[in-house]
Amino acid sequence: MHTDTERCLRAVQSKDARFDGWFYTAVLTTRIYCRPSCPVVPPKPENMRFYPSAAAAQQAGFRACKRCRPDASPGSPEWNERADLVARAMRLIADGIVDREGVPGLAARLGYSTRQIERQLLAELGAGPLALARAQRAQTARLLVETTALPMADVAFAAGFASIRTFNETVREVFALSPTELRQRARPGPRGAVPGSLALRLPFRRPLNPDNLFGHLAATAVPGVEEWRDGAYRRTLSLPYGHGIVALSPRPDHIDCRLSLTDLRDLAGAIARCRRMLDLDADPEAVDGLLREDPLLTPLVDKAPGRRVPRTVDAEEFAVRAVLGQQVSTAAARTHAGRLVRAHGERVDDPGGGLSHLFPPATALAGLDPESLAMPRTRRATLTGVIAALGSGALQLGVGSDRDEARAQLTALPGIGPWTVECIAMRALGDPDAFTPTDLGLRRAAAGLGLPHTPAALTRHSAHWSPWRAYAVQYLWATDDHPINHLPTN
Repeated sequence: MHTDTERCLRAVQSKDARFDGWFYTAVLTTRIYCRPSCPVVPPKPENMRFYPSAAAAQQAGFRACKRCRPDASPGSPEWNERADLVARAMRLIADGIVDREGVPGLAARLGYSTRQIERQLLAELGAGPLALARAQRAQTARLLVETTALPMADVAFAAGFASIRTFNETVREVFALSPTELRQRARPGPRGAVPGSLALRLPFRRPLNPDNLFGHLAATAVPGVEEWRDGAYRRTLSLPYGHGIVALSPRPDHIDCRLSLTDLRDLAGAIARCRRMLDLDADPEAVDGLLREDPLLTPLVDKAPGRRVPRTVDAEEFAVRAVLGQQVSTAAARTHAGRLVRAHGERVDDPGGGLSHLFPPATALAGLDPESLAMPRTRRATLTGVIAALGSGALQLGVGSDRDEARAQLTALPGIGPWTVECIAMRALGDPDAFTPTDLGLRRAAAGLGLPHTPAALTRHSAHWSPWRAYAVQYLWATDDHPINHLPTN
């Protein structure tokens, strides 16, 4: 979008927050870059330049605005919507791959050369993977400086910097303030009482309807791994350097996020996973605008706009849970998953809460005895087949996976039908166009609205909703009085 100068100018002049994260405005006279909704008086058009990423603006010598904090705006919805190389690379960079494994590690996960990845990112975003990762480190550092009382040396290494000097130089260059000055300017607010405990605000584009989002997560919560407590969805997180516990509460203009981590180096990855699970980088105006073009969906969208697709923090975990949930009720699926967790999950401490385990990874489930599972023999075979494929690498469901390849890999596994494939594509792979025409709840809702309700006819009709069919599913499911559609009240 940053190449459409007239459209960018209109967004800046109207201070349109819908475009925050889509592009960044740099001002030649002040050498500052802002989000489109910055509250200051817009500069003259001839003094504005537009960039596709904060990293590109920083590379061009601009520093972040101290008022609108452009580095803290919602991410571009493109990286969750698209399935090409650049989008997959951006999802992996947000997950911290470059900090942990370097650019060669990023390239290996994507199956391309480092040169090809550099070239494509530079062409589209104006910055390479190292610059993009550096911008993310700067934002992580800012969060730690402003929300914790950690010594600056600990902040530097937790944010991913190789040295304190590099940390100081980067913070000064990006924010035009020293780390100490950043901390002094921070607004009074809750800070972690102990190292590793943080209170954050996760921004999103309005509107956001929390009912089906948090209702789904709470209604399908695996005992010991997830819970709804005191108005917050809480769950354990398996992270690269350790584990964590997160509590997420919906607020009118943000998601309140409370994170407790065993290793603060996992902060950026934990935030990225929470944002992905809650679909916070979505563009509800674009989604709802298209779905309203179908007169049969218009009343549903107008009644409760801004529905998101509830996703997951761990794609492999969700694949296992999807198989456990085949042809059984929500309660039965939770029971099966809870037994699996108690038998094979790593225990964690949760003072004052009800969380007790991490969901077991495929490596921990490799020795699972199928006879210990209280389910039909064919589904046992399906589950052990999925676990074996995940453990061997024959099934790739990581954050940077190719969606088409993952669908093909899933389809090749015995016992994995179209419904399971599309559920995994929707919630684990984040495909905004995933569609489940054989789902009984979806077909019942379609029939009630006067839509075609046979799988083939519904699939044909759903072409009008593409590329947002996963969101159409949420609106159709919401017509049913099921706990997944209601924000918990206790």
